[in-house]
Amino acid sequence: MQCRVENDLSLKGDEFVAAMRQIATTVAVVTTNGPAGKHGATVSSFCSVSADPPSMLICLHDSSRIAECVKINKCFCINVLPQEMSAVADRFAGRQDDTLIDRFDDVDHTNDNGDNHPASPFIVGAVAFHCQLKTNHASGSHRVMIGRVEHIDGRIERPLTYLDGQYRPWLV
Repeated sequence: MQCRVENDLSLKGDEFVAAMRQIATTVAVVTTNGPAGKHGATVSSFCSVSADPPSMLICLHDSSRIAECVKINKCFCINVLPQEMSAVADRFAGRQDDTLIDRFDDVDHTNDNGDNHPASPFIVGAVAFHCQLKTNHASGSHRVMIGRVEHIDGRIERPLTYLDGQYRPWLV
């Protein structure tokens, strides 16, 4: 059996978004630091790629500041948030940007990687996957970036999840 491919691109973006809102996702903050500066943004589009070598994938809007910073810095950290950190998710989603100078202000984090190089910030209380950027591809409106995991910090019991435009409690 073959997949049927139609040339009629009748599926609209808003239909796709509505369908995707039905899928619960784990919430993370992607951070980076280096020549392009320190920046972070909330994402729900990330996953593991391989255990050998350990690698993770993130999808970032191509015109976003975080995508540009990761491209230049060549490193990123995926901070998977616990369910009690929805305020941090909101902050890095830009919901307070009109009143903040720096999204990292008053957020417990560290840039210390022990080797005198700027590390991508680790948000204390999250589980963090520190990655070196290995591949960067354009796909529609986004960049698909794959990084080699070099270090993992932290541990969480219940991740923050997002479904249909709202944070949801983790169900056991």
